Amino acid sequence: MSDSINGVRILRPHFEKALILEEPHPNLDRYLAKLGIRAERVPPELTEKREEVLKLLRQGEHDLMFKRSRFEVDEEVLKASPNLAAVMLCCIGDDSVDKDACSRQGVLVMNDPVSNGRSVVEMVMGEMICLARRIFEADRVGRHHLWTKNSTGRFELKGKNLTIIGLGNIGKQVAQVAESFGLNIYFYDPRELAREVGEALGWTACNSLDEAFRVADVVTVHVSAEDPRGRSNREMFKYEHFAQMAAQREKKSPRIFINAARGFLYDPEALKHAVNQGHIERAAVDVYPQEPGSSEDPWTNPYADQECVVTTPHIGAATEEAQPRIAQYVANTTRLFNRYGTARDCVFSPGQTIGVDADQAVTILTVVHSDQRGTKKAVDDAIYEAGLNNLESSHRDFPEYGFAYDVNAIDRPMNRAQLRRLVKTASELTGDKHAIRAVRQIPVPKNGG
Repeated sequence: MSDSINGVRILRPHFEKALILEEPHPNLDRYLAKLGIRAERVPPELTEKREEVLKLLRQGEHDLMFKRSRFEVDEEVLKASPNLAAVMLCCIGDDSVDKDACSRQGVLVMNDPVSNGRSVVEMVMGEMICLARRIFEADRVGRHHLWTKNSTGRFELKGKNLTIIGLGNIGKQVAQVAESFGLNIYFYDPRELAREVGEALGWTACNSLDEAFRVADVVTVHVSAEDPRGRSNREMFKYEHFAQMAAQREKKSPRIFINAARGFLYDPEALKHAVNQGHIERAAVDVYPQEPGSSEDPWTNPYADQECVVTTPHIGAATEEAQPRIAQYVANTTRLFNRYGTARDCVFSPGQTIGVDADQAVTILTVVHSDQRGTKKAVDDAIYEAGLNNLESSHRDFPEYGFAYDVNAIDRPMNRAQLRRLVKTASELTGDKHAIRAVRQIPVPKNGG
């Protein structure tokens, strides 16, 4: 049964139940079973019926939800299970999750930023080669018994300029592989660390999106749903950006645009207009502003009338190798979170791990709370006033979302009265009755248990 103190989620010490949506690899179920977590896998036809999913969450009071990129998680979904501790994304993208609602409800969100990288990189490089050599067109016209052997509009990649927009895990891999093809690497990423890394690797940073397009023969996009300040990247590209493609390059340029990142980064009409005007010669698109939930659902391809735009059905990560890798990676993330409260690959703080060394601890106390002044003090004071030793702590604020995650290694658990005092003190210090959102106490397994 679920538990709470004044509306605060008191989460289970060890997770018992998980709801799995959108068919991540079946290995995930086996990994979870080894952790003592029973997986309930929702059939694809029910995933599209939101009320059915809500009903399952209310009845099952699941501790974890595993999903890919389609099912929308909002406040109603989060409230359906009072035991829900985290949404575990079996993908990179987190734009299907209302992160503000998660922060209010004390539910963490973790993803897998690494496992599908190689699959996406290989698809992008394959498209780059095929578009530069007009291979898709040659196949299409050849099926009409036409022989179009010529060199017009066909290019080698060596010596061309490639601009990578978004120098994250996938962007860096694309750069490294493309460099081996002899491409000159340019990149645009407003994050200071990304710029430092790119320049240290010998690549050229662009100061604006305009410059990124002007210097490029090829542009490939690998950005997240939000910019470094937490603002949406929706329609970050306009027709005016596309119109500047290769403006500083020779007249004979392949002028290729590839998007395997997010479908809402631009209006498809803007890209189509740029293609029709000759600013972009060829493009490859794997993601769309509106995507169907399944192959049975109706869908209108916005580029159906564009012979120079190659389209694929969001298959960048859809390989026999990537999907089991994702299942194993997400299961390992779950193991750390389940046993030690460790949050790795938390989408609120990419690249950071929040956790403690549990060797000397008897209990791990985790608290999701407001980032208002006084809340962290309430947690520390509650541990002190309970007569407990705080052997180690790890704390991370997420100011863009107004909450924090606190992990403490303590020498014995807090009792119910002490937890109530923690909640009450935080409320009094901050004036916010929801200052504490979720609390969990985890008995530390010994001898690898």
